[in-house]
Amino acid sequence: MTKPDWVNKEEYPFDSHFFETPVGNMHYIDEGEGEPIVLMHGNPGWSFEYREIIKEMSKTHRCIAPDYIGFGLSDKPADWDYLPKNYALQIEAFLESLDLENITFVINDWGGPFAMAYAIKNPEKIKKLVVCNTWFWSVKGNKNFENFSGMAGGKIGKFLTHNFNLIGKVLSKQAYGPKKKMPEWVRKHYYMPHVERSARKGTWVFPREIIGSSDWLDTLWAQRDKVKHIPTAIVWGDSDIAFQEGELKVWTELMENHSLTILEQIGHYPPEEAPEEVIKELKK
Repeated sequence: MTKPDWVNKEEYPFDSHFFETPVGNMHYIDEGEGEPIVLMHGNPGWSFEYREIIKEMSKTHRCIAPDYIGFGLSDKPADWDYLPKNYALQIEAFLESLDLENITFVINDWGGPFAMAYAIKNPEKIKKLVVCNTWFWSVKGNKNFENFSGMAGGKIGKFLTHNFNLIGKVLSKQAYGPKKKMPEWVRKHYYMPHVERSARKGTWVFPREIIGSSDWLDTLWAQRDKVKHIPTAIVWGDSDIAFQEGELKVWTELMENHSLTILEQIGHYPPEEAPEEVIKELKK
């Protein structure tokens, strides 16, 4: 595949690979050799947000970073439902095709539920978790999430996303913490995958499903005892507009063997805003 002209090839120099799903081709990065690190993005991210981690850790590990269907360089079918429970099945099929063992997951935003769904089914294959501002339980009743889901995932959000690329152009930038400003060339990589109106459906469905997929998230949380023993490094941006102290507390109370690194003035994207801190945990 020839990468689009808007992709910075120096910053993102990786070879492209594809996994065929029933609804389209899922793009992914597969760099290096050794024990696998699987890097799971959120909305509107893609493997690009893990570029610095891949460059460093692929020297000693096999780094695998998928772009979910509808994101990054993957296909963006207009007629698919984009429901999280179906993404989890795609990710499961993808990872099973690679026949991985001793997996270290790096998870951010929606990468949390997708990775934890796999870990719940395959706890014996998971060596470590690196948790960056994410969750995998129902947040129904939490006003912060209900308000965001109702706005960005409702009729207003659908109109703004369809017509103005709301998530990619606006909210991705607002989610950055105050320590750093999102450079314009970086911001471009978050909205250009969705420059076509027909490519924006996933970025709207994900906010809707924060509350809409509460029942599915409940099924994951009900099985949390299967994963609470996994060694976990929590690398948490303290200035996230989405995941805050309440969600951090859930992680620290659940995971029996965890370390905690608080990143001051870092927002929603620790792998993008402070990759050196994530790399530090991966090297331990």
